Amino acid sequence: MNLTYRDIRENKEINQYITMGNEILGVLGYTDHSQKHAVIVAERAAELLEVLGYSKREIELCKIAGFMHDIGNCVNRSDHAHSGAIMAMQILRSLGMDAEDISVVISAIGNHDEETGTAVNAVSAAIILADKTDVRRNRVRNKRKSSFDIHDRVNYGVLSTELAANPEKKEIHLNLELDEETCSILDYFEIFTERMLMCRRASEMLGMHFKFTVNERKVL
Repeated sequence: MNLTYRDIRENKEINQYITMGNEILGVLGYTDHSQKHAVIVAERAAELLEVLGYSKREIELCKIAGFMHDIGNCVNRSDHAHSGAIMAMQILRSLGMDAEDISVVISAIGNHDEETGTAVNAVSAAIILADKTDVRRNRVRNKRKSSFDIHDRVNYGVLSTELAANPEKKEIHLNLELDEETCSILDYFEIFTERMLMCRRASEMLGMHFKFTVNERKVL
């Protein structure tokens, strides 16, 4: 595979789709889905696979899939995972990636949304874990706390996120530092229950258990 994560990250066409998708989601009231989110997902997912001993090829494909995972938002938020997978197939084919590698990338993109997807291989599992755990205060675009909806309040309440894999314990551990005066654990689970269950299934795909703590207190 000659195409690299750096090639994808610097590609003007892909960046335009991410930018437009983020602008559309801003109009619809969603949190930030910019290049910053794309990079966090790409590199956090790749770090998981690296710690777990996956091949350089899988790690590189994971970065590519992670950076591109939300390009379908420029079409429509609804079914954006499937739109994005089809777009990615066309883009990567035009850039000369072989079909075997393309199939890995688009399977991860097409299965990352909790409404229609699930972990189907190691790359998709890592993308799910990285995407669903990118919850942080600076993803909130609404500057008026008085008008926060629950998504704004939950993201704003998360001060930091740590996702780490421990091969010896067979464990993937998510710990949130949560401002519980802004957002309770119950608030978090009101909107993220399905995503945390998806993370548990993704961890199992990687042969691991999923441990979830808030302020170092065990939740799941």
